[in-house]
Amino acid sequence: MIPKVFKEVIDLGDGREISIETGKLAKQAHGSVVVQMGNSMLLCTVVSNYKQSDVDFLPLTVDYREKFAAAGRYPGGFFKREARPSDGEVLTMRLVDRVLRPLFPKDYHSETQVMIQLMSNDEDVMPDALAGLAASTAIQLSDFPFECAISEARVARVNGEFVINPSRSQLKDSDIDMMIGASVDSVMMVEGEMDEISEEEMADAIKFAHEAIKVQIEAQLRLAEAFGKKEVREYETAEANEDLEKRIHKMAYDKCYAIAKKGTSKAERGNAFAMVKEEIKASFSEEEMDEFGHLVGEYYRKAEKEAIRELTLTEGIRLDGRKTDEIRPIWCEVDYLPSTHGSSIFTRGETQALATVTLGTSRDSNKIDMPSYEGEESFYLHYNFPPFCTGEARPLRGTSRREVGHGNLAQRGLKGMVPDDCPYTVRVVSEVLESNGSSSMATVCAGTMALMDAGVKITRPVSGIAMGLISDGDRYAVLSDILGDEDHLGDMDFKVTGTSEGITACQMDIKIKGLSYEILVNALQQARAGRLHILEKITGTIAAPAADVKPHSPKMVTRIIPNEFIGALIGPGGKVIQELQKETGTTIVINEDPETEEGIVEILGTDQNGIDQVIAKIDALMFKPKVGNTYQVKVIKMLDFGAVVEYMEAPGNEVLLHVSELAWERTENVSDVVNMGDVFKVKYFGLDPRTRKEKVSRKALLEKPEGYVSRPPRDDSKGRDNKRRDDRKPKNRN
Repeated sequence: MIPKVFKEVIDLGDGREISIETGKLAKQAHGSVVVQMGNSMLLCTVVSNYKQSDVDFLPLTVDYREKFAAAGRYPGGFFKREARPSDGEVLTMRLVDRVLRPLFPKDYHSETQVMIQLMSNDEDVMPDALAGLAASTAIQLSDFPFECAISEARVARVNGEFVINPSRSQLKDSDIDMMIGASVDSVMMVEGEMDEISEEEMADAIKFAHEAIKVQIEAQLRLAEAFGKKEVREYETAEANEDLEKRIHKMAYDKCYAIAKKGTSKAERGNAFAMVKEEIKASFSEEEMDEFGHLVGEYYRKAEKEAIRELTLTEGIRLDGRKTDEIRPIWCEVDYLPSTHGSSIFTRGETQALATVTLGTSRDSNKIDMPSYEGEESFYLHYNFPPFCTGEARPLRGTSRREVGHGNLAQRGLKGMVPDDCPYTVRVVSEVLESNGSSSMATVCAGTMALMDAGVKITRPVSGIAMGLISDGDRYAVLSDILGDEDHLGDMDFKVTGTSEGITACQMDIKIKGLSYEILVNALQQARAGRLHILEKITGTIAAPAADVKPHSPKMVTRIIPNEFIGALIGPGGKVIQELQKETGTTIVINEDPETEEGIVEILGTDQNGIDQVIAKIDALMFKPKVGNTYQVKVIKMLDFGAVVEYMEAPGNEVLLHVSELAWERTENVSDVVNMGDVFKVKYFGLDPRTRKEKVSRKALLEKPEGYVSRPPRDDSKGRDNKRRDDRKPKNRN
C-alpha cells in the first residue's frame, strides 16, 4: 500500500527552499518528519513514554547523528560503523535541547527521545541549521504536551546583507555566524560568533532571523493541520495544595528575604537557607509529612525564589550584596606554571580558571571528520569542569556535553583574535578550579592572558561576562556577572565575549515571552561596560603579547620549497628527514600544496642552532648557482684531472673544477695549485655545451699573465674525416 504523504514547502526567497514531509517514513514513532534543503535530508523522530517516570524532572534526550553513508563515505577507525558522537554533533544536540526543554510542562516527567539523523548530505547546506525545525515539526505531529511550535535558523551577514541558512562558503565571507531559536512571539535562544560587531548590529541580526523563523513555524502548523493534529495526551499531573503553598510561603518568604539581603557567601547563605527549610519541615507532624512532604520542598523553593527576585527588583540588592551592575573582585596572574608554553590564572569572586597554552606544528591540529564537514582547526580550546570545583564528589564519565558546549563558546570568543599568519597550532586548555557563576567566561579571560603569556600575537585581548535578567512584566533588572544561583532564578542568562572594539561571541537562553529588543540592547550595553571593566583587569596584569615565546617553548620557522625538492629532503623511506630531526632536535613537517606545486616546511624546535641547521640543509637542497655569479668554494676532494669543490653557502652542493680551469698556466698536477681544504672563489658558467656538465673556473677570476697566448681551439673535423675513411676500410677479420 502506497503511503499518503503530506508536504509543505518553505520559500527562503532567494531561489532556495526547505520542504517538510511526513507520512512515508518511521510511522511507528509518535511523530516523524523528513526535512530537505537541496540534497540535504534530515529524518527526525520523537517518542515519549505514556507512563510518567519516577523522577522530578523531564528525562529528555535530544540526539543528533550524521550518517557517513549520507556523504558516500566510510567511518574512520578499525570498526567501520558510527560510534560516539563527535563534538559537532553534541553541539547541535545542545542547540536543539535548549529550545525544546522549557516548552514541556514542568510536571511532565515521561521518558522522551528526539532523534535527528542526517540521511543525505549536501556540501552547500549546513544541516545543523535544520535540526530545530525538524524536531519541532515532529513534535507538532505527535500528541505530546508542548507549549508551542518553534524553529531555529542560522543568520550570516555577507557583504552587508543578512542571509538565512548560508552555505559554508558564504559563511567564510561573513562577519556574523549566529543560530537563533524562537517561537512566533519570542526569541528563546541565541548562540554564535561575530567579527567585533556592535550590540545594535547583533539585535538587527536576531530580528532578521526571527522573521524567517515565523515563516517556518507557519509551515509546521499547516503540515500538522493537513496531517491531522492529534489531541494532546493525558498524563498524571502533579497534585497541588494551595493552602499548603500559602502556609509555607508565609513561613519562608520573610526569612529568605532577610538572608538574601545580608549579602553573604555561597556557603553561608546556603546553610542559612537550609536551616529555614529544616525549620519548616519540623513544623509539620509525621502524618502531614507522609501525606504531602514531597510538596514542602517544592513550595519552599518557590518562596525562596520569589523573595530573592523581589529583593533585586525592589531594592536593587543581590544575593552577595552587590549592585546590579557591579562586578565581583578580580585577581589575575600569568606565567604560573614553569613548564607550559603559556599559563594564567583568572579568579573572579568564587570562580577560578587555570589556562594553559601549548604550541605545535600543523601535525597537532584538531582534525574534524564529519559526514557534513571535513577539516582541521589550528586553534582549539578544551574546557574541563571537575566535580571538586563546586565542592562535590561524583563519578567521572568522560567529557560531558556541557564541557563541550562551554569550551566551544570560549573557543569561538577567542579564535577570531588569533591571526591567520600565526605559524603555530595552538591548543588552550581551561581547568575550572572553582565555580560559582560563568566558568566559561572565566575561561575566555584566562585564555586571553595565557595566549599573550605564550607569545601568541593576538590582535586584541578578549574578555567575557555572564549576564542575567529578572522581570515581573512591569519591572526588570539586568544583572552583571551573575552567580550560579542567579542563573537558575533569572528570566534570561546570556554570556558575551568581546574586545574593546566589539562582540566576538555570545550565548543566550531567554526564559520569558516577548522580551523587547529595547531591553535586550540595554542588557548588551550593560554587558559591554562589564566586559571593558574586566578587560582593564586583564591588561593590568599583561598589557600585550610577550615579545617572543618562552626559552623552553618551541620556535617555529617556515620555508617554502618547490615540490621537486621535497623528495630529496625526505630521502629514501624518510631516512634523510628522520636523521636530520635526530641530529638537530627539531620536528619537521612538510605540507604539499598541489595547486602551487610548492611545499611548506615547518621547523619546530627549542634550540635555534638546530633550527638553523635545518634551514641550511633546505637552502642547500634548493641552491641553484646563476651563470656569471661568483661563489666561495672549498676543496673537498683531489683528483688527477681536477678538484671537487663544495659551495660554502650551500654545503653538500659539489661541482668539479677541471684542471684546465685552475690557472692560466698549464697545470701538470692539481696539487701544484690547490690542496684539500683550500677556500677560494670561482665563477659559474652553467652547462658546458661540449661536456654537458656544469663548469666553474678559478682562472677566470685571475689576471691573465702578460704575453699569455691562448692555445688554438682543437680542430675536430680532421679527426672526423679520418674516422670516416677508417670506417670504409675493410676490417681485419684475423
